[in-house]
Amino acid sequence: MSFESLGLAEPILKAIAEAGYTSPTPIQKQAIPAVLNGGDLLAGAQTGTGKTAGFTLPLLHQLAASAPPRAPNTKRPVRALILTPTRELAAQVEESVRTYGKYLPLKSMVMFGGVGMNPQIDALRRGVDILVATPGRLLDHHQQGTVDLSQIEYFVLDEADRMLDMGFIHDIKRVLAIVPAKKQSLLFSATFSDDIKALAQRLLNQPKVIEVARRNATADTIAQKIHPVDRDKKKELLTHLIQSQNWHQVLVFTRMKHGANRLVEYLVKQGVTAMAIHGNKSQSARTRALADFKSGALQVLVATDIAARGIDIDQLPHVVNFELPNVPEDYVHRIGRTGRAGAEGEAVSLVCIDEEGFLADIEKLIKRQIPREVVAGFEPDPHAKPEPIQLGRRMLIGAPGAGKGKGPTGGGGAPRHANQGRPRQGGGHAAPRKPGSGNGRPGGGGQGRPPSNRGKN
Repeated sequence: MSFESLGLAEPILKAIAEAGYTSPTPIQKQAIPAVLNGGDLLAGAQTGTGKTAGFTLPLLHQLAASAPPRAPNTKRPVRALILTPTRELAAQVEESVRTYGKYLPLKSMVMFGGVGMNPQIDALRRGVDILVATPGRLLDHHQQGTVDLSQIEYFVLDEADRMLDMGFIHDIKRVLAIVPAKKQSLLFSATFSDDIKALAQRLLNQPKVIEVARRNATADTIAQKIHPVDRDKKKELLTHLIQSQNWHQVLVFTRMKHGANRLVEYLVKQGVTAMAIHGNKSQSARTRALADFKSGALQVLVATDIAARGIDIDQLPHVVNFELPNVPEDYVHRIGRTGRAGAEGEAVSLVCIDEEGFLADIEKLIKRQIPREVVAGFEPDPHAKPEPIQLGRRMLIGAPGAGKGKGPTGGGGAPRHANQGRPRQGGGHAAPRKPGSGNGRPGGGGQGRPPSNRGKN
């Protein structure tokens, strides 16, 4: 099947060809006709399946084909709204819109927190057809009256599962109350949890349902490997692997922001070019680190889970779990950033005795045992005892005996509820909040976040 056979307009096909794409991916084969048909869509697709083009291409076609006549010098209204959980993903989606819509008379913009509002206000005043935004900053603009969402015809909720993980459900409900009831709505999610189904029921009207990847499946093109190692030898082992095997473009995951910073400091001292990307970094620093990493100027990018959601690099060769995630599904998301589009990739996890419970949960989820390989010179101490793992200022999980089914998951005590160690906005892991703190997230007592938290996403 070719893109031509999907019925897309000639200017879009020209842009697709110039971008180097010749045939649609499975999600694109199903999603593009469904969107062009005009109905709502619930789509299940893992990261790296081409889902962004699955909704941007047909949206561009629909918007160009149905552009209303405008009198000269009148401002174009926002007709399509794409909501994403993170700044990086928002920027990436809007870049795709510009790439595929380069030969169309449509204007797009990206809107997120961490940067000034005035340039965004100026762009809105000039007129925008397609708005890609994160929830907090979008609601900031609405509250200040600088964005008009009354003429939205198309609404896309991208990575809805991560939206819920990050506690954006109240913001999503506020956005839904603002946009018109009559519109075409598309919801994309890596998994179809009960919460996602409930959200879909609220947002979508008799949607077409498509799912192109088995839930929680890992690609066959990814070679997975475990290197058992003592916790205090992980940094040395990572440096050894990078230098001895001449690795370049290595995406490394840590659980917490301060851990990412410490690892970068160590790698740089060892002569490895590295930068960290997480919620405490300024937007300019995050953008620069991503650009350098994509261009190959930066050897290693160290990231937390949420901060990495927008990273999309063709043929990324290596993903390293410096620390295993406490949420097993995040392992699938992490390693899914390599082995894309048929290319081979390698996912390496450095696992100490404290993390055996996490590993058991991951292997149970993906229904396979990951091969172990001890690296010479880094053999783990057979007499080492597991220690609790800190996920926040006041949160310790696991205990002596971790990995023997001591915790609520049966695999080392990794908490599974969203309030118990689930990654928070900005890539870190917040300490549990007291009931009634008014943060509007699961476990909070308020509706919506306080003003001091606005614009952070």
